[in-house]
Amino acid sequence: MSSTDWSIWKPKERATLCFIEQGDQLLLIEKKRGLGAGKVNAPGGRIEKDETAWQAAIRETEEEVGVTPLEIRQLGRLYFDFRDGYSLHCTVFLATGFQGDVIETDEARPFWSHRNELPYQRMWQDDIHWLPHLLREETFEGWFEFDGDTMLSHRVVSPGDF
Repeated sequence: MSSTDWSIWKPKERATLCFIEQGDQLLLIEKKRGLGAGKVNAPGGRIEKDETAWQAAIRETEEEVGVTPLEIRQLGRLYFDFRDGYSLHCTVFLATGFQGDVIETDEARPFWSHRNELPYQRMWQDDIHWLPHLLREETFEGWFEFDGDTMLSHRVVSPGDF
């Protein structure tokens, strides 16, 4: 059961995730620093002032793995409330193409993973609840409460197109 009053909740920061698929593979990263360091995720990061979520998804992907995502669609919205006072709204995108060569950077070690063999045990605990919606190319929203790395509550819905 959630202790967050989501009706009045406001995020301290906004961010993006941009998954790139190529056939049955998803481009994932092992995050090297910042929130989630050591965990597996998709390229992404904070939205800068005067930047849209879509623009941030492209910029962060270019910065973290050296490629420009193409054919990008917004599929999800995630809301995170942490017990330490941090809160985050994340817009999730799926790209079905990219330009450039995938590279490792100071921020991320990229790797391809088969969509049926995703390393959920190395990801945030919430991913297993919403990532299947993304893999089915469904829109979704999810609300999550965390204490550090431990998920306290979750709710995910698939409302159709935004």
